[in-house]
Amino acid sequence: MTESDAIDAIERQWRRERPDLDLAAMVVFARLGRLAIVAEREIEAVFLAHGLRRGEFDVLAALRRAGAPFELNPSGLAETLMLSRAGMTGRLDRLELAGYVRRIADTGDRRAVRVALTAAGQELVDTVVTDHTANETRMLSALTAAERRELDRIAGKLLTALESGG
Repeated sequence: MTESDAIDAIERQWRRERPDLDLAAMVVFARLGRLAIVAEREIEAVFLAHGLRRGEFDVLAALRRAGAPFELNPSGLAETLMLSRAGMTGRLDRLELAGYVRRIADTGDRRAVRVALTAAGQELVDTVVTDHTANETRMLSALTAAERRELDRIAGKLLTALESGG
């Protein structure tokens, strides 16, 4: 660490009060947590500038990533975004009212519906994802390309271990 931050001050306080503890993991997770909070504010600002909440962007992005014809069933969307079906319904209602998605009959099952991205929704998500990736690139600009790759490698390794119960 080349610069001191608020986490360093907290670590010094704990070292003074509890010199018996190994604080290395606590410091890493405190810094990651603080980083997530600060980054989330910056990320959310981009979505809000386009009139979206993060969850609404996530729905539009999932549909866009699905490829042409940019349709998914609501259950698949909910599963992809790790949402309850009720939570998904609320997002879809807001996006449909705004004209960014439409519910259409599933040609394979007349009882089911699919969610389709409208032309306006595709235009919006393409604009937002462009701004979003530029914003995230800006946020990582303090790191070299090699440091970004290393951070991604380490974060991926830790995430995989934690998600698998490690």
